[in-house]
Amino acid sequence: MKKILNLLTLFVFFLGFGQIDNIADGESITLRIHYGFLNAGTANLVAQKTNYRGVPHLHVRGTGATTGAVKAFFKVEDFYESYINMNTGLPSFYVRNVKEGSYRQHFETVFNHDNNTLILTDKKTPANGSKVIRSVRGVQDMLSCFYYLRSKSSAELRVGTIINMNVWIDDEMFPFQLKVTGTENLKTKFGTINCLKIIPSVKSGRVFKEKEGVTMWVSNDANHVPMLLKAELAVGSLKASIDDFKNVKYPLRFTK
Repeated sequence: MKKILNLLTLFVFFLGFGQIDNIADGESITLRIHYGFLNAGTANLVAQKTNYRGVPHLHVRGTGATTGAVKAFFKVEDFYESYINMNTGLPSFYVRNVKEGSYRQHFETVFNHDNNTLILTDKKTPANGSKVIRSVRGVQDMLSCFYYLRSKSSAELRVGTIINMNVWIDDEMFPFQLKVTGTENLKTKFGTINCLKIIPSVKSGRVFKEKEGVTMWVSNDANHVPMLLKAELAVGSLKASIDDFKNVKYPLRFTK
């Protein structure tokens, strides 16, 4: 169950360089998480424009928590934070502070994209201190990769597009590949909206049924707001659906 609920953060806090200019100051997106028939939790992302070390950045805070019956036997309180350079779309500072049952982890990462290194600090175990790690060009964190994907133009996310990226998660680098496989009219609580269907390649094994067991739908417009995410798991399935949104830059066009 712990591995299943950990996917909550992987989903929601789901390439080259480019500016991030399509995210409105104060944007908030909330998704509701379901595991099978259970209402398992919520996830929220809030983005605000600020300066970080004198440079314009997008400050993103992500929270995830279990609710209801699931919370009663497995409590999750996750906090993520990223400062994303508005000019390059790359992260400067990243925090992952999670409480999942008895599991605790708190990492902070400072990125140096000029020489492809990062500084990792284990805040949970201060005695471990900080260490410098070799990185790769254009590395993203779990939040910045999501907002950088959203900054892509319609031409860059046309059907058939394949995007490769390296994502820093916890204390390890993971290669991801995204494929835009088509468009689809998706029913939501707000109405029907045309979406891009995107499949990220993930490692198969004890959690996912197959290499491409995850699918996400984002609005087929300049916002690219996540509307639905699904994962077929080794046991059951996980779904995250749009529950609320505020201050998106462009109108979302739902039809009844």
